[in-house]
Amino acid sequence: MILKQRLKVPPPIHQFSKTLDKNLATSLFKMLLKYRPEDRAEKKERLLKRAQAEAEGKTPEVKKPIIVKYGLNHITYLIEQNKAQLVVIAHDVDPIELVVWLPALCRKMEIPYCIVKGKARLGTIVHKKTASALCLTSVKNEDKLEFSKILEAIKANFNDKYDETRKKWGGGVMGSKSQAKAKAKERILAKEAAQRMS
Repeated sequence: MILKQRLKVPPPIHQFSKTLDKNLATSLFKMLLKYRPEDRAEKKERLLKRAQAEAEGKTPEVKKPIIVKYGLNHITYLIEQNKAQLVVIAHDVDPIELVVWLPALCRKMEIPYCIVKGKARLGTIVHKKTASALCLTSVKNEDKLEFSKILEAIKANFNDKYDETRKKWGGGVMGSKSQAKAKAKERILAKEAAQRMS
C-alpha cells in the first residue's frame, strides 16, 4: 500500500483506485442480485422437474433466463459482439493485467463500465469465491427504468471521464520525513536566492 503511494502509478492502473460511490454501488448490487445465476441445488431441482415433465409426455417450455454473465473470455466476447449493456469490473484483481485493458475496450465499443470494490463481492453474486468482472446483457421490463438511471450515472462517472483518467498519474506521494526535508531544502534555496538578489 505504501509502495503504491510512493511510486508513480501509470494512468491505466491508477484508474482502478477510483471506484463507484457507495450509494450507486448499493443500487447496482441490488440490481445484479435479481439476475443471479442458479446454484447447484436450483439447477438440480429444475432438471428434475423437466425430467418429470418429459416422463409424463409433456414438452416443457424452455425460456432462456436473463442472468449475470461472468468469466473474462465470455465477457470479452459479449463486449466485442456489442451484446453487453453494462460491465462491472473489480478494483482488486491480481494480477491487474487481467482486466487493465477492459475499460479501454468498453469505451471503444461504447459500452458503460464501472469499477467497484471487491472481487469477493462480485463472486458472491455468481456463487464463486471471486469474480474479476461481471456483465449484464439485458434486463426485465419492470427493471428497465431503474437500470437506465444506473447506466446514466455510471456513464457520467466512468465513460465520460475516460479522457480525464487517461492522463491522470497516481502515486508520487512522499512520506512526512521526506516532505519535511524537501521543504527545508526549498527554504535554503530561497534564502540563497534572496541573498544573491541583495
